[in-house]
Amino acid sequence: MSTPAPQATTPEQALAWEAAHRTRAAAASIAAAVLTLLGSVLTTVGFNGIPSYASAVVTPIDTLGHLAAGTAIPQGRGALQVLYLADHAAVPVGGAIVQGIGGLLLFFPAAYLYSATKARNPTLLRLTLIAAAAGAAMYGIGTAASGIARYTAATGLAADATNADAVDALQGAGVLVAAAIQQLGGFLLGFTFVMLGLNAMRVGLLTRFMGILGVITGATFVLPLDQQGILRSFWLGALGSLIAGRWPSALPAWDTGRAVPWPTAQQQRERREGGGTLAPATPAPAPRAPSPNASKKKRKRK
Repeated sequence: MSTPAPQATTPEQALAWEAAHRTRAAAASIAAAVLTLLGSVLTTVGFNGIPSYASAVVTPIDTLGHLAAGTAIPQGRGALQVLYLADHAAVPVGGAIVQGIGGLLLFFPAAYLYSATKARNPTLLRLTLIAAAAGAAMYGIGTAASGIARYTAATGLAADATNADAVDALQGAGVLVAAAIQQLGGFLLGFTFVMLGLNAMRVGLLTRFMGILGVITGATFVLPLDQQGILRSFWLGALGSLIAGRWPSALPAWDTGRAVPWPTAQQQRERREGGGTLAPATPAPAPRAPSPNASKKKRKRK
C-alpha cells in the first residue's frame, strides 16, 4: 500500500511526494472504476439469468391445502432458484470477486487524495486515512466472500429442498458474516469519501462538481442510490484522470502545493459580471499595519 506523505511538509516536499506516487494512484483509481462497473454487470447478468419459475409459486393457502389432503408439498420457486444458482454460479461469483478487487484498490486513490489534502490542510483527521484502509480491506474482502458464501450455500442444498431450506441456507453464518463485513466496510468508505470530497474541495484539489460528487459517492456505500455502481465508477475514473494530470482545466492547488480555496458564490458572480474566469481564487494578503513613524508624521501635520 501507498505510504502517506509526512504530516509536516513544505509545499515542495508535498509536490515531490505527489509526483512520485501519482502514476500508481491514478492507475488504481481508473482500475477500481473499471472493475466496479464490470463486476456489477457480471453480477446483474448472472442473477437476471435465473428463471422466474412463476408456475412454481406455492402460497401459504396452497401449503395448507396439501397438508389437509395429505399430499406432498411441491417444490417452491425459492428452492428452484437457489438450485439453479448452484449450477450457474460462475458469472455472479466472478462478478463479486471482480467487485471485491475493485474495492481493495479504492485505498490507493483515497490515500493519495488524503495525503495531498493533509499537506494543504493539516487539520484533516488522520481517522480518514485509517477508515480508508480498514474500509477498503473489509469492503473488498466482504464483497468477494459474500458471493462465494452464497454459492457455497446453494451447492449444499439438497435436490428436493423446500423454500424454507433455501432461506435457511442463504441465511447461514458464512453468508451473514461476509455481508456484515461488507456493510461495515461500506460505512467506513462512505465516511472516507465524504470527508475527502469536502476537504479536498475546500483546499482547491477538487472542483465543486467533483467535491460534491465525491460526497454523493460516499453516500452510495451506505444508501441504495447507485446499486449498479455507475456513479461511483464515473467519479473514480474522473479522479484518476485528475490525479494523472489529464483534467481539462488546471487546478492551482495541485501545482503550488498550497491550499487555493474556491471562490465564494459572490466572488463567482462578480467575476462573471467582470468577464473573469472562475478559477480558484488565491487568498488576498492580510493588510499591513501602519508604521509608528507614519502615525507620528500625521500628528505633526495636524
